[in-house]
Amino acid sequence: MKIFNTIAELQSELNSHRDEKIALKVGLVPTMGNLHKGHISLVNIARQHADIVVVSIFVNPTQFGVGEDFDSYPRTLDDDLAQLKTAGADIVFAPSVNEMYPTYPPNVQVLSGGMAQILCGKSRPTHFDGVGLVVGKLFNIVRPDVAIFGKKDYQQLAIIRQLNDELNFGIKIIGAEIVRADDGLALSSRNGYLTPDKRAIAPVINQTLQKIKADILTADFENYANIMQKYHNDLTNLGLTVDYLELYNDRLQAPTPDDKNLVVLTAVFVGKARLLDNLEITL
Repeated sequence: MKIFNTIAELQSELNSHRDEKIALKVGLVPTMGNLHKGHISLVNIARQHADIVVVSIFVNPTQFGVGEDFDSYPRTLDDDLAQLKTAGADIVFAPSVNEMYPTYPPNVQVLSGGMAQILCGKSRPTHFDGVGLVVGKLFNIVRPDVAIFGKKDYQQLAIIRQLNDELNFGIKIIGAEIVRADDGLALSSRNGYLTPDKRAIAPVINQTLQKIKADILTADFENYANIMQKYHNDLTNLGLTVDYLELYNDRLQAPTPDDKNLVVLTAVFVGKARLLDNLEITL
């Protein structure tokens, strides 16, 4: 496994492979480090679709708002590298902020549009523009044939698909299924913020989504809003702060009676940890 900290070194390595007579497919797994089994599952999927797997590790400042956890976000590079070596990653790209953003704040922006103003975008209004900027940069730097993103950040995945389509990157975007702990909690780097008592409570998020799915599958369209409100109240009554709990179709549009593919999405504060989860529903 090779590790690069500069764009020039990374591109030189990738170009040397592209110059070979046999065309090799490059797969990209963008991460912010502090890796867990969910991230490693993305590497495993990339291995199935590419000859060379590149994993980026970069805590991207442009996607953090004022007062968010950029400075305290866990950075565990040595452990991350050990996991990636075991998983069979070929290249790790771990740049500094100065390497990725020679001009900071950057003059160029990527505006993610209306899809970035719902769900997480309501409380983190600049977040997805920062995601779009760094992912666009990584796409240009690595020039992958395929890129793997987890479905836990369902809204992020939808915005990246939009970015790929509208800016003509031509990359195959693969959404990987959520990896969960045995008790159903979606794996997340921010789970590390949970105290033992909060960790014991956190599985109620997925349990609630499962109950919503069961109710939606047997309900009339007119009752969807009442179902969502009931479970919002249930989470609040447990002492949790619900950022959002909402139902959309699989294109992140308001559902209609004709939609057969829905998704229920939530962000819940459990202590100081803001945890995301979602569940797809096929009627």
